[in-house]
Amino acid sequence: MLMLFGYNSKIINLLIREMIMPSMDIVSEINLEEVLNAVDNANRELSTRFDFRGVEASFEWKKPNVTMKAEGDFQLKQLSDMLRSQLTKRQIDAKAMTLGSASASGKNWSQQVSFKEGIEQDVAKKVVKLIKAEKLKVQAAIQGEQVRVTGKKRDDLQSVMQVVRKAELEQSFQFTNFKD
Repeated sequence: MLMLFGYNSKIINLLIREMIMPSMDIVSEINLEEVLNAVDNANRELSTRFDFRGVEASFEWKKPNVTMKAEGDFQLKQLSDMLRSQLTKRQIDAKAMTLGSASASGKNWSQQVSFKEGIEQDVAKKVVKLIKAEKLKVQAAIQGEQVRVTGKKRDDLQSVMQVVRKAELEQSFQFTNFKD
């Protein structure tokens, strides 16, 4: 039908490509199945560790949280390090892990580990402010628990990715829905 008006299909595709701007979403999500796998691996590692022989220590998965139990506060710190290393092996950013306060009941200590998902409003505002401070030719908008970034060039979006990765915002970020 467009050929009737004398337009070439290559020109039309070029015009459509110019109208659609590259965009991406900055989100904070974790794969809970990978967290479960990391907990299972940490329990296996716990059973083979020499310094935990004869000690009551464990990881319990209660979706979406993990409960660590041990006989001492120092052992809880070791358990959190074990869990953090297993999460890193499963490509889950350790910044997503939030440790609760340790509580003691009798000789046993326990600690809750929760995982951050979604970008809170104040953190999203910091991300948008950070992007604007770089003076890149992109627009950033907060959409619920994510930040949508649109720009004229793909390279600008990749620069935004580098800026957000380098920023110390105490939260893990992923870049999804990349459209070119």
